[in-house]
Amino acid sequence: MTVTHPKGFRAAGVAAGLKAHGNADVALIVNDGPDYTAAGVFTANRVKAAPVLWSQQVLKGGIVRAVVLNSGGANACTGSQGFRDTHATAEHTATVLRGGANRMMIGPGDVAVCSTGLIGELLPMDKLLPGVNAAAKALAADGGPKAAEAIMTTDTVAKNAVAQRDGWSVGGIAKGAGMLAPALATMLVVITTDASADNEVLDAALRAATRVTFDRIDADGCMSTNDTVLLLANGSSDREPTLAELTAAVTEVCHDLAQQLIADAEGATKHIAIEVQGAASEADAVQVGRVVAGNNLVKTAFFGNDPNWGRILAAVGTTSAAFEPDRIDVAINGVWICKGGAAAEDRNKVDLSGRDVTVTINLREGEMGATIWTTDLSHAYVHENSAYSS
Repeated sequence: MTVTHPKGFRAAGVAAGLKAHGNADVALIVNDGPDYTAAGVFTANRVKAAPVLWSQQVLKGGIVRAVVLNSGGANACTGSQGFRDTHATAEHTATVLRGGANRMMIGPGDVAVCSTGLIGELLPMDKLLPGVNAAAKALAADGGPKAAEAIMTTDTVAKNAVAQRDGWSVGGIAKGAGMLAPALATMLVVITTDASADNEVLDAALRAATRVTFDRIDADGCMSTNDTVLLLANGSSDREPTLAELTAAVTEVCHDLAQQLIADAEGATKHIAIEVQGAASEADAVQVGRVVAGNNLVKTAFFGNDPNWGRILAAVGTTSAAFEPDRIDVAINGVWICKGGAAAEDRNKVDLSGRDVTVTINLREGEMGATIWTTDLSHAYVHENSAYSS
């Protein structure tokens, strides 16, 4: 149930020595065709890592035959040498795959590159390139789980997902546990499908899927420099779903992976869904959800198992969304502790003993809604992000 579940994809994950503890840190995913169409979305951060800039250029060509990924180093803020290293990685990957048993017709412009890890340091190319060699030799049709392990940083578990359809499927892997914020997260995601679709269809499906999944998780409000989500299609199933069918399957995989990301967020003790209802527009609903999700007073209240609806209303009040303060209703885990902008049911009825929390905010202004997923702010998060560089 992973990125190699769709037919015609191989993957591998190996240890190249980029990580001090010796865990797997180089992954390779190969599309064996017959089609090689692709789409991608990237970080909205103006400070973009070298592999992001490279892969954006690759996507303009519309063909991706392979993706090489590494953890143990972001290759971000590394100047011209960092970009040259990314180019060298793509070129080396293409050369190795051309010389392999499958004799692929591939050039560096067909290879997307993804990196994750510490910002500001050059990658050890003397370790990375031999790692690419080892990954190429280890490529297998069941290699998706190994690839998912190789891209982990502060993740505690590998993240895989599949959406099965009649005769075709979509699969994916992801990494990410910190710097989770709107406009993606500190994530690397590769999604594959054996369906047939041109670049325009893939792009539309991927953007529609990420808009309501990866773009709506927010653990800590911090936007990464390396976010990359790629969608590769090879047509090996001989099935050509409609745009709506493909979008639904890609969204299913993206939602699954996004929920795994937020569930594994650094130091989290609560998995919180902010459901905004009754908004005048979807944009209003998203804005309110994001502001509440990112509010440190709200997040710390949930860490302390405190159903503090006053903090939630105060956060809503900082938005430009349409609402009247004396009409807002708020529920936590189904208990409507605020009605019409004032106290309602006894807040002591709210059970916050479990990990999952649902906050429902009804603005009573219209029919639109949206959900943002977040976490609490814990001692463990502060320790993890202050005890070492990440």
